[in-house]
Amino acid sequence: MEKKLAHHLSIYLEQYKEPTYEVSKLPTLNNTLSQFHQWANGKPVIAAYDVAKPGEESYYFLLIDWHRNDNYYLVIYAHDKSTTIAELNKIIEENGVNFLSWKYNPLKRDGKNDIRKSYYKQIFGSTTMNIPFPTSTVEIEDFLTQLFKLCHNRVRADNIVDIYDFQ
Repeated sequence: MEKKLAHHLSIYLEQYKEPTYEVSKLPTLNNTLSQFHQWANGKPVIAAYDVAKPGEESYYFLLIDWHRNDNYYLVIYAHDKSTTIAELNKIIEENGVNFLSWKYNPLKRDGKNDIRKSYYKQIFGSTTMNIPFPTSTVEIEDFLTQLFKLCHNRVRADNIVDIYDFQ
């Protein structure tokens, strides 16, 4: 996504004050993170946040130049910082509305990714999720709800092979 869109998103997140989600900005030094995760440390960031749904899960949201090519991503990390849950940067436009588009594409090294993808598509209807990009602070709660749903679905699909015995 363009840096301008990432910047707008950061403004909306910082202005969000509803009780459904708690959004806390993380400190950055010279617009970079340090001592966060080896994949993120030192890369240009617009901002980074700890986003929690009280009583449920929480994630880290980074608005980051993930590949250092002036193409910004919303990278969502698990709260233990062990891995990314989603890396979103593709903006699509439909009927004058911008969507942040994400596709489930598991890359585990256990030979069971086809099972994960089939499960995801069967349960959630498609491997692609298009989330309306917010155009104001008023739309942030729905945006966060969709992102939390994406994360929940991703983790559920990734773990399906541990729940059922697929030969």
